[in-house]
Amino acid sequence: MTARRVFAPRIDFSSLRHELELPEAFSAAAQEEAEGAAGRVFEDRPDRTELEFVTIDPPTSKDLDQALLLQRREGGYRVYYAIADVAAFVAPGGALEKETWERGQTVYLPDGKVPLHPAVLSEGAASLLPDQTRPAVLWTIDVDEQGNATGADVARALVRSRAKLNYEAVQQDADKGQLHPSIALLPEVGRLLVARGLDRGAVNLPLPEQEVEPDGDGWRLTLRAPVEVEEYNAQISLLTGMAAAKIMLAGGVGLLRTMPPAPAETVEALRLAAKALDVPWPEGATPGRVIAALDPAQPRAAALLDQAAEMMRGAGYTPFDGAPPEQPLHAAVAAPYAHVTAPLRRLADRYVTEVCLALHVGAAVPSWAREALPKLPEVMTRTDRVAGAAERGAVDLVEATLLQGRVGETFEAAVLDVDRAKHRGDIAIDEPPVRARCEGDALPLGERITVRLTEADPAKRKVTFHEV
Repeated sequence: MTARRVFAPRIDFSSLRHELELPEAFSAAAQEEAEGAAGRVFEDRPDRTELEFVTIDPPTSKDLDQALLLQRREGGYRVYYAIADVAAFVAPGGALEKETWERGQTVYLPDGKVPLHPAVLSEGAASLLPDQTRPAVLWTIDVDEQGNATGADVARALVRSRAKLNYEAVQQDADKGQLHPSIALLPEVGRLLVARGLDRGAVNLPLPEQEVEPDGDGWRLTLRAPVEVEEYNAQISLLTGMAAAKIMLAGGVGLLRTMPPAPAETVEALRLAAKALDVPWPEGATPGRVIAALDPAQPRAAALLDQAAEMMRGAGYTPFDGAPPEQPLHAAVAAPYAHVTAPLRRLADRYVTEVCLALHVGAAVPSWAREALPKLPEVMTRTDRVAGAAERGAVDLVEATLLQGRVGETFEAAVLDVDRAKHRGDIAIDEPPVRARCEGDALPLGERITVRLTEADPAKRKVTFHEV
């Protein structure tokens, strides 16, 4: 049987933008400031354009925060990680800085993003676009053969990316053994860092992402699982964030991205769920190792991953000035960690980077950066909620639009979560790849069942199924 092609007609996401009070444009003063900053010339910093960086991002991305180069050295590896130097373009106290505090972070919607910075900077002068000399904050981190960071340096520099790569193409090159020379070591280093993280007790949830993509005059919903090189690239960002946290903890001032360890009862509940789902949990294995062995495409594994999300509660930003915080860890990283690698898209990274630059050379932290630290958690928490609501709201709207003409039809589904007290649970159907609520008294966790669509309302952005 030929698979049914499912797409939604052209959807107007403006109601979602209005509901979330997303800004439509930058103020004239902020835009003018950005355009003036875009013309700055940077001649007073070390020239490191001999380093052959590349970027790895989604194919259509233009706001390129990070560029990477990996080299082998005696006893291990050297990681060069160039981060867009956004502070070089945003003057403290100006109209642009004020507006970035109101926005907090870039918010993504299928019909376009609401950027943290004007495009003249985020997709132009500050972006690490290929074949362009750019100001950057250059992290140089040495890693030994066991995956331990043995030294880190951070300084301003001029850099030049040689190529704009994307994850799918890089994965294909990796599978063929034909990676770009600048990242030929990425699988080797990435696997090493993953293993080192599991040794620490790190947890990574390899959950496929629902994505809304253009489809002619409409939209389609896809389910995209992360490719291996995407995880390896993320490990470089984690490595850098841990180096930043170490610098700030040693210097007595900073802003950490924290998450408390899961309570013992939560871990035990996950262990019991694994037993009920017949998922192996070897004696002495950490949750991270059990999760790393799962195949998300299998219903029982997918259900356990859903249960494991309960461990990832309480993430936030923790500022400190003087004594270190009582709880400095990010439990999923299993180490102190900070956000520094996405300043074009996330406000906090700009200020944390300035703290690291100063502390690393024993200089005083700029007052504008130091004074911002205790104010950032509220802004980032508020805008995290907005960004999450935008992403979920867009997917919910497309799901309901895709299914609105199919009420009464039956589908095969995997049961991901069950709430016995409320006689309902969460299910995932294959095509279109929808995740929704399902009513039923005896939903079998981790099993495939037949469900009937009972509601699909785009106005409410709501989809409901019932167990058959």
